[in-house]
Amino acid sequence: MKWLLLASLSILILCIGPLLNLFNGEVRMDQDWRSAARDSSGIAPDPAEHPEAIVQVYAARAFSWRGAFAVHTWLALKPRDASDYTVHEVIGWYARHGGNTVLSHASAPDRHWYGQRAHVLADLRGATAAAAIPKIEALIETYPYNDRYVMWPGPNSNTFTAYIGRRVPELRLDLPTTAIGKDYLAGDAWWVPTTAGHGWQFSMFGLLGVSLASHGVEFNLLSLNFGLNFNPLALRVPGKWAIRLW
Repeated sequence: MKWLLLASLSILILCIGPLLNLFNGEVRMDQDWRSAARDSSGIAPDPAEHPEAIVQVYAARAFSWRGAFAVHTWLALKPRDASDYTVHEVIGWYARHGGNTVLSHASAPDRHWYGQRAHVLADLRGATAAAAIPKIEALIETYPYNDRYVMWPGPNSNTFTAYIGRRVPELRLDLPTTAIGKDYLAGDAWWVPTTAGHGWQFSMFGLLGVSLASHGVEFNLLSLNFGLNFNPLALRVPGKWAIRLW
């Protein structure tokens, strides 16, 4: 009975962040997905002014109540002198109709995700981006869950982004605690490099694990992540971006 009480209390504490998101208005519950904003956030480099190759990773709160817990992430690629970006992301509803989950399409890379503003998680430019683009495109072709989508614990859109990040270390992709699904590892792997590099991650089916890296430590319990960043010093808590301590 004591263990059950302790487990229930732990889960309640882990859910404080998501609950606050629902009550403080950070996550909107009154939007219709058909009319929610999908326009540019105005933060992506304009291809006309930035001819160099660009690779960016974005995140935005998920739609409706899911946004209290999680974000949706995607990648945007622009080769040198290209006039637009190609966005690569996993969309769950395609799998329900027998289609591929990975969608690659020309789009504004920084668009709102059904009313939620996009944030940049990684940004490569010039020769580094140019070298990374063919690697990323090859990985997209070999993504092992192109016919499968599970919102929790994965594989989902964040599983896809983390799959790319672990294999393209130059992205130094530090996915936030809100990227639920990032800890669902491809294949039968239980021990892999972290997405941000310079560390290792242990994960059991995305439900229980730990990440140890030079930038911090993070624990995973039922896909709710919490931990500590070292530089800058910040708390990592479920449902929130890192909370700066110093």
